[in-house]
Amino acid sequence: MEGKPRPTAAAAEAIAALDDLVATNLVGREEFARNLGLSVKDLVCFAHVLEADGTPVTAGDLAGRAHVTTGAVTGILNRLERGGFVARCPDTADRRRVLITAVPAATERVQAVYGPYTTLLTELSADYSPDEIAVIADWLKRAGALAHTYLDGSC
Repeated sequence: MEGKPRPTAAAAEAIAALDDLVATNLVGREEFARNLGLSVKDLVCFAHVLEADGTPVTAGDLAGRAHVTTGAVTGILNRLERGGFVARCPDTADRRRVLITAVPAATERVQAVYGPYTTLLTELSADYSPDEIAVIADWLKRAGALAHTYLDGSC
């Protein structure tokens, strides 16, 4: 598929558009989390568990992802477990660690709400050539890595 003609844009326009997207997504995540009875940090942690696609994650993994202490993650995990989102089990290789996995019913609940948005984004992506998607994905990954580095060094 060949790319469609696109309007020219300066870096400042792309950054402004990204800022708008991030702001809109933050508001959306707040509403989504509230509807699930969670905080945004809880939702960030649960999303990380889902992204692991069945591979258990640790409390340390979640602390890093949500940019909180491992002590704070305990409260997050307590809420997620009480809400039926995650299950914890001891790590047989290291008794000090706990492994966290998503509860299938919770995955279905979240997918029922978030899935339509993913479908819309997939449909939007179909408007771009594979080469354009590669550029967009590269930029987003690199911007994400930069954001993580900046957050780790500044906060």
